[in-house]
Amino acid sequence: MADSQPGFEVPIHRSLTEPILVAGLPRRFAILLWTPGMVIVLGLYQLWFLPVAIALHVLFAALTRREPHFVEVFLRALRAQHRLEP
Repeated sequence: MADSQPGFEVPIHRSLTEPILVAGLPRRFAILLWTPGMVIVLGLYQLWFLPVAIALHVLFAALTRREPHFVEVFLRALRAQHRLEP
């Protein structure tokens, strides 16, 4: 940057600005998806839920690949009011 003054630049590492991903999902969302998923599959012997959990994982991983903060925005939109105030 030619127009910046020396001494006023701070290097910012990518790890500080990008979310931590586990298998393509944000860490918190991956834990929230797979912990109850494995309880249902392994604890309750409901094997039909395994393809559902894998499909949800693939869907949200694809959406996260397009926008890294997708899950945070999605959860915020769910909590938002569903009407507009004038």
